[in-house]
Amino acid sequence: MPIPTATDDSSVPEPRPLPDGALLVAGLGCRKGCSRVELEALLHRALRDQGLTIAALDCLASSEIKANEPGLHALAAHLRLPLALLSATQLAPYDAAVSEHSLRSKALTGSAGLAEASALAQAEIMGNQKTRLLCRKLRSANATCALAITRLP
Repeated sequence: MPIPTATDDSSVPEPRPLPDGALLVAGLGCRKGCSRVELEALLHRALRDQGLTIAALDCLASSEIKANEPGLHALAAHLRLPLALLSATQLAPYDAAVSEHSLRSKALTGSAGLAEASALAQAEIMGNQKTRLLCRKLRSANATCALAITRLP
C-alpha cells in the first residue's frame, strides 16, 4: 500500500488568491522569548486554515510593548514583511471585537486581545476603512495569531 503524501491529504485546502485590492494583516502576540520558528509555524497554520499562503500577507502587526522581541523581528525579516508595532491607544478601540478578553493583556498592551486587535487595527490603518477578522485567534504554546482583511483605499 502506498504511503500517503501531503498532496493526498484532502483536508488541506488548495491555496486561493485574495480578492483584487484586498490587504491581509497577521496580528501576533507572544510570550517573552518566543522563537521565530514557533511564530512562523502558527502563522502558516492560520493561513493554511484559510487556504492562503505567506504570499498573501501584506504586513505583520503587534504591540509596541513587543518591540524588543527578537522572534517577531526575525519573522518579519525572514518573510520580508513590515512589522507594525501599535500603541495601546491604537489597540484599545478593538476590545469589543476580540473573541477572548484577557485582563493581563489589557494591562500590558492596552488590548484585551492582542493578536486580533493588532490585526484589525493595522488593516484599518492600511486600508483607511473598516476591516474584519478573516481568522480569529489561534494559539501555540507561546504565541497567538489572527488574520484581518480589508481593501485598498
